[in-house]
Amino acid sequence: MTTRESVSEHGLTVRAQHRHNPYDHLFDDAAFAGLLLDLGLRRAASIWRNHTAPVGAAPRDPYPRASMGFVLLDPTAGPWVPEAQSVMAVITVGEDAHRFLPRAAAKAAGHRRLGRNYGEAVLTDPHLCGSGGFRYGHSAGIRGQIVGASSQSTDQDLFEAGRLATELVDALASAQLAWEERTGPGDWYSPDDAPHPVYREMVAFALDRAEGPGTTAR
Repeated sequence: MTTRESVSEHGLTVRAQHRHNPYDHLFDDAAFAGLLLDLGLRRAASIWRNHTAPVGAAPRDPYPRASMGFVLLDPTAGPWVPEAQSVMAVITVGEDAHRFLPRAAAKAAGHRRLGRNYGEAVLTDPHLCGSGGFRYGHSAGIRGQIVGASSQSTDQDLFEAGRLATELVDALASAQLAWEERTGPGDWYSPDDAPHPVYREMVAFALDRAEGPGTTAR
């Protein structure tokens, strides 16, 4: 796990932690952590601005807290990957943020399982939530990037989660384009233009050298 921490211009502690980096052809762990931290600092500015805004001035009403927890799932993970292992990163803003992480995780996991905003199930299809499920939404899914956020009202959580997901997707797209321009043409998203081992493993039975006529493939 890689962790980066900083303090926003308004004194909010921002911590970004990622468990794995599915884009190591674009960023090493330090650079990926730096990207996540930068995105967290942007959210810190938004949280502070909306928390301190007077009633009637904040576009989504003043935020009740100057802290939030965000859970970002790995959009490259297959549906068979267990929920706990599907978490790519967490970002916390403010000293009180960590207690909200399980709630953000529940929203993100529900979104992944249902394929849609977990808040919809809470409001209209509670039979999809089950024992131990969180009783509030919403979650954001931007072009496959799922983010759960918690500590504000449900709509405010959704707004901040959606902005974080959007900015991450945009940053990854920009980095990918720069990488392609730098490396030139190729077949694989890898520094050495080689496939991930799993793709060879999938067809290993067909790639194995035949042992002779009439032999049965392993």
